Formats: sequence, C-alpha cells, structure tokens
Amino acid sequence: MTSFISHLTVDCSDAYSLSQWWKPVLGYEDVPGDPNLPGHEECMIVDPAGKGVSVLFVEVPEGKSVKNRLHLDLRPRTDLRDTEVERVIAHGATVQGDHRGKYGPGTGWVTFADPEGNEFCVLRSEAEAEVAAQSAPTEAADA
Repeated sequence: MTSFISHLTVDCSDAYSLSQWWKPVLGYEDVPGDPNLPGHEECMIVDPAGKGVSVLFVEVPEGKSVKNRLHLDLRPRTDLRDTEVERVIAHGATVQGDHRGKYGPGTGWVTFADPEGNEFCVLRSEAEAEVAAQSAPTEAADA
C-alpha cells in the first residue's frame, strides 16, 4: 500500500496574511464554504481546478531560522518563466538566487522568498522545457 500527499503545510506567524499572499501567486482560492478570515490560526487554499496540491498555513510560535529543507517549485501555467518571475517580483517576492542560464541559454530557475522567508522557485514553463529538451537532450529536466 502507498500514501499520497493530502496537502502541504507551511508553518508561519500569520496564517491569514500568508494565505492571502499565496492565493494570487498560485491562482488558488479559499476552501469553498470555509473562508479564511483574519485571526484564523489555520488557513487552507485550494486549486479551483482540483489539480494542484492544497496548501495549509498554520501559525506556530517560533519564527523561521534556517533555509527550508523542503520548498515549492512552481511552473508557469501559461506564461513564460521570465514573465512569471516578473509577476511574482511585482507581487512582493524577494529574489534569493537567479539561476537562469545555469545549464545553457534558456535554462534554469529563480529562487524566491515569500513575505515570511519561505523559499520557492520558478521554473520554466512546460512548453519552454519541451523546446529545450528537443534541442539539447542532455540538459537537466527541471532546469
């Protein structure tokens, strides 16, 4: 028997604010019939299409102190990676590292932090990765 991922839990200091920040980044919404409100210590957001993993923000007393051992890798649904990078920067994400071109032209990712310092990366879109794979089959798959 195996297990599946029910949802991803993010420890934070303000569950409501962080859930509100992530909703437009992911295109997610509150659980239907269970809205997140200021003061809630747990706030879940879900993919309205039902295809993505739900994210639960849970308030904890301690702050983030070191690099995450687990982080989200985001792939743009429709836009190009560089367009998505600019969108999340405009939304308030902080660039932690720019690794675009790491494996050659058009490859790589950008590492960000959300308002509470949780790291996440923006990868190339599936279309960009597919074009690169056709032109350079030895290239890293996620880069």
